[in-house]
Amino acid sequence: MKIIAIRLKNLTSIEGSVEIDFTMEPLSSAGIFAISGPTGAGKSTILDALCLALYDKTPRFAASGESLFLSDVGENQVNQSDVKNILRRGTGEGFAEVDFLGATGRRYRSRWSVRRARSKATGSLQPQTLQVTDLDKEEDLQGTKTELLAQLVSLVGLTYEPVSYTHLTLPTIRL
Repeated sequence: MKIIAIRLKNLTSIEGSVEIDFTMEPLSSAGIFAISGPTGAGKSTILDALCLALYDKTPRFAASGESLFLSDVGENQVNQSDVKNILRRGTGEGFAEVDFLGATGRRYRSRWSVRRARSKATGSLQPQTLQVTDLDKEEDLQGTKTELLAQLVSLVGLTYEPVSYTHLTLPTIRL
């Protein structure tokens, strides 16, 4: 998989829309780059957006093992581990979108989105949605969210779960 672009809107510290296009300079010719900025600028949010668009989860929310509920708008509460918490407070909708070159050699777009009722900042959080598009064929992939996530793992060639290297035996060189 090769990332072509990342787009996000109204996620945590990112207000409004942001696009990172890896086909444009200076990123297109960079062999390596850094994501830098002050605390709270949105560095981790960019990585969260990538994970949300491809896997519907992110380490920021998966790390919480407790079932703690936080106040939301009105009388509503939301579990602290719910990925919908990534929606910026005071906004009615947000998304994470990734364009990538898949294992099939074709270009795809995966869009994760969340909104509040009637897209109003005072509305209740609605279930997040996932849409996957084959950009070369100009058609949406079909299936339930679970089926689309399974297709994404195949297209990306990576799972969300971390890889354990404890079972590997490395050769030893004795001097």
